[in-house]
Amino acid sequence: MSIETSAPQGSSAQPTLLRGTPVVPGVAYAPVVVATTAIAQSAIDAFDHEALDEQAALARFDEAVVVVAERLAVRASKVSGSAAEVLTATAGLARDKGLRSAVAKRVKAGEPLLVALHGGVDQFADLFAQMGGLMAERVTDLRDIEKRVTASLVGEPEPGVPTPEEPSVLVAEDLAPADTAGLDAARVVALVTEKGGPTSHTAIIARQLGIPCVVAAAGAMGLRSGAKVLVDGTTGEIEVAPDEASARARVEAAAAARAALESWTGPARTSDGTRVKILANVADGASARAAADGPVEGVGLFRTELCFLNRKDEPTVEEQTEVYAEVLDAFGTERTVVIRTLDAGSDKPIAFATHEGEENPALGVRGLRLSFGNPGLLERQLAGIAAAARQTSTDPWVMAPMVATVVEAREFAAQVHEHGLRAGVMVEIPSAALQAHKMLEHVDFLSIGTNDLTQYTMAADRMASDLAHLTDAWQPAVLALIAITAEAGKQVGKPVGVCGEAAADPSLAAALVGMGVTSLSMASAAVRSVGAQLAAVSMDMCEHAAEAALAQSDPMAARDAVRRVLGG
Repeated sequence: MSIETSAPQGSSAQPTLLRGTPVVPGVAYAPVVVATTAIAQSAIDAFDHEALDEQAALARFDEAVVVVAERLAVRASKVSGSAAEVLTATAGLARDKGLRSAVAKRVKAGEPLLVALHGGVDQFADLFAQMGGLMAERVTDLRDIEKRVTASLVGEPEPGVPTPEEPSVLVAEDLAPADTAGLDAARVVALVTEKGGPTSHTAIIARQLGIPCVVAAAGAMGLRSGAKVLVDGTTGEIEVAPDEASARARVEAAAAARAALESWTGPARTSDGTRVKILANVADGASARAAADGPVEGVGLFRTELCFLNRKDEPTVEEQTEVYAEVLDAFGTERTVVIRTLDAGSDKPIAFATHEGEENPALGVRGLRLSFGNPGLLERQLAGIAAAARQTSTDPWVMAPMVATVVEAREFAAQVHEHGLRAGVMVEIPSAALQAHKMLEHVDFLSIGTNDLTQYTMAADRMASDLAHLTDAWQPAVLALIAITAEAGKQVGKPVGVCGEAAADPSLAAALVGMGVTSLSMASAAVRSVGAQLAAVSMDMCEHAAEAALAQSDPMAARDAVRRVLGG
């Protein structure tokens, strides 16, 4: 995360090279479009606060919230996968009763409506930032909601990123989910943000779109619109005004390599025949059917909580059965489907399950912990999954999130086995990785969630751009925990998968396989690139890549070492 410049001191010339955290591989060369989402100050100044009494002000606020939430919901209905997930969650945040109460309290105290809105958002943004972890990730969403509600109140168009007239590199301080999800990959050929981390919403959606992405690039907002840049999503470098012939040659080479990927049809195996399951991450029946058309061997992560984000009451066993059966049907009897039990809490609050007012929900009662005080919640979900399995004549695997102890793993496995289902747990907490060999005495498989494992291992907020070098799955400590977990699986012959964002990185995927990981689950857009990478290397090369990565002292050195081993 550095800036290099050849301009003399005091010059206003742009830097010639920026470095950030690479997120989505690929190369793009195009002019810069800088995203600004400001609302015209004249419209804000012209807003007539005095014409609104307390009741009228809150009525206007409620109307604006409905407009914003419905627009977000409409956008969510037009996309799928991660984009739909984050848009739905943001719409829910806009309707949050706590935010409404904070605004109402300020209005009743005599504050003008726009001032009250800003103060209410500030209150929750400060709270989320202090909580850290996944909650801090919502600060960008809150600020985006404030802008959209303000625009609705003052009669301005909804803010958002510009739509380029030609293929461009979109540069922004950060991007809200509503902006990233609406991008046209034909016009936005790469993303560069000054803030954010490798597991931010921007990064996740960029992977789904399949466009090169670099985050936490210090100095990016100093780039001028129209400046030609070369973005390398593999190295994290942004070259300003490079030699045009050389830049175009690199883009053409990357395009040719990408075209070659499209011919990969699976199943995944190394060049010397070692099989690796490549699976898809899905959120519902629609995303499952879309993924099932691709070269995947099933689902490695069915995020069940995303089906119920907008529910105020718990769905019945019958309602749950219908939802789960839709996903199982999409993959039939021959492919694996791994269902994660409710990972509610933190940044995914669900009205009927999560606890309100936790001081630090990212480290609080979330995931499996919800069942400790409400055992019926898990039991009814398992009953719904078992019924869906019988209905579809399939054999789903079931795993629990946020498992910290061997006792938790043992008790969860026993409950799942009572329903005739295969049981596993997610390795997201360092204690689970360190105790993986003991957990495998009770469970049938493990699945490593690298997003949370990285965050909890490094004690670093996923959205803190200053800490993006820590929230990187290439961190040596994270790789060491993955290796420990994979080795535990190898010793007893049980599957160990990776379902976090790390699985979508082709180079890292090869190293993970070299550590002993048996399956990789990812967004559908990453499947072919990962499969083609594995097909191009032998198992011996994967093992050497794993050794090279584990021997390094920082993420970028690990990336470089693995690329050298793999011949990239």
